[in-house]
Amino acid sequence: MLTGELRSKIDAVWNAFWAGGIANPLEVIEQITYLLFMRGLDDAEQLEENRSTRTGQPMRRRIFKDGKDGIGKNGGVAYAEMRWSRLKNKDAGTMFGLVSEHVFPFLRTMAEDGTAHATHMKGARFTIPSPALLVKVVDLIDKLPMQDRDTKGDLYEYMLSKIASAGQNGQFRTPRHIIALMVEMTAPTPKDIICDPACGTCGFLVATGEYLRDNHPKLFIDQESRDHFNEEMFHGFDFDNTMLRIGSMNMTLHGVENPDIRYKDSLSREHAGDEDRYSLVLANPPFAGSLDYDTTAKDLLAIVKTKKTELLFMALFLKLLKPGGRAAVIVPDGVLFGSSTAHKEVRRMLVEDHRLDGIVKLPSGVFRPYAGVSTAIVLFTKTNSGGTGHVWFYDCQADGFSLDDKRNALLPGEKLGPTPGHHQAGDLVNLTLTDKELAKNNLPDIALRWAERNGTERDRPRTAQSFSVPKTDIVAAGYDLSINRYKELVHQAKRHRPPKEIIVELKALEKEIAEGLKELEAMLS
Repeated sequence: MLTGELRSKIDAVWNAFWAGGIANPLEVIEQITYLLFMRGLDDAEQLEENRSTRTGQPMRRRIFKDGKDGIGKNGGVAYAEMRWSRLKNKDAGTMFGLVSEHVFPFLRTMAEDGTAHATHMKGARFTIPSPALLVKVVDLIDKLPMQDRDTKGDLYEYMLSKIASAGQNGQFRTPRHIIALMVEMTAPTPKDIICDPACGTCGFLVATGEYLRDNHPKLFIDQESRDHFNEEMFHGFDFDNTMLRIGSMNMTLHGVENPDIRYKDSLSREHAGDEDRYSLVLANPPFAGSLDYDTTAKDLLAIVKTKKTELLFMALFLKLLKPGGRAAVIVPDGVLFGSSTAHKEVRRMLVEDHRLDGIVKLPSGVFRPYAGVSTAIVLFTKTNSGGTGHVWFYDCQADGFSLDDKRNALLPGEKLGPTPGHHQAGDLVNLTLTDKELAKNNLPDIALRWAERNGTERDRPRTAQSFSVPKTDIVAAGYDLSINRYKELVHQAKRHRPPKEIIVELKALEKEIAEGLKELEAMLS
């Protein structure tokens, strides 16, 4: 957890950026990302130097090579001068010139190192407007405990939360507790290969990594599973280079060494090499409306011929998953009940050709303040051979936060999310919510009942908040997947008083009024 003092320092730097003329929150995060990366490079070099000194063996990898960079007078500046440990001690003017004229060109040309993050640095631009602001940011970053993965991750998550609170670019951020719910429900394993084809800031991939650390700590003992976690497990696509840089840094700061975070327009480019590859898809893709047929990937149109992005993404998820692979994805409500041929075909495929497992209807305020659209989580398994028996539905009415634009927490922090609790001495201490608290935060109930979807949930009445619907009913309803199509409402019979009783009461009132008027007349006369 971030301390209040650290939050205050981040807020101060954030405000300084805004005062300095950088009003785009994405640009603020991007500039801080570059500086975090610069410090991380020096830390990595220092570790390798220590290893070399300790073992007497030569360094396996040099980041800051010998010599100068060849930029400017006298052959340029020595690479060693660009190291964070030296840079941070320079005066403001020297530091500003060194970073803008030498460090950033260095960052842009180190992609040969082969890491995803280095690749995304190709387009790095230095836009911090003044030496004074640069010194302030460098001072903050230098004081961060970068050896603590949790603090680094929390720092970045706190900055990312400001994207939404700034009222801009909020579409890039899915609420963290909703991501945690989807990860909890899909229960990733150390052998999974996970993909988010619209990864943005990599929130789903980061949350999956944290879930595995909490639930499968032994995976880091075995070299093979550790290498799989760092290099093979996580895959994210996006067509916004800023998002790729931010997302890649988010993964790095959360302890994933070399994730596959790459540029790809998921709906426009063919998917050779990625089809049938992933065992888990987690996503909340942007639903921007319609694409032209000639700009849409032909292998997606072969699955469902449509221009609507929300349906094309459903086709994409099926394309990317390997048989037996599972998905939890957020869709706008229209996907569940839209009446077009393409809408019906997508739903028919999920039910008949694969296994549709569940639908969680989310409250319409979940994505406020930047979107009020109604959405749902769709959970399914790719089988290519059917398998849908019952579909589990849950009508989520409260996610722990107010459903207005302010989105204020309704419970203390440790009682939010799908697994209420707190860390104590490195262990997670679970909390059980009362019925009153569960009414404010349905997420733990969703996770609990999802685990029982093939058991006790089958017997729940359709008047309950969750229930199962057999496939035959869904087919009979034309593959309509909206919860209201199957939910039954309980109408309480109202007891009306007998008319004669009401008439007697009215006559008594009339008599009382008449007597009162007589008394008033007598007083006035």
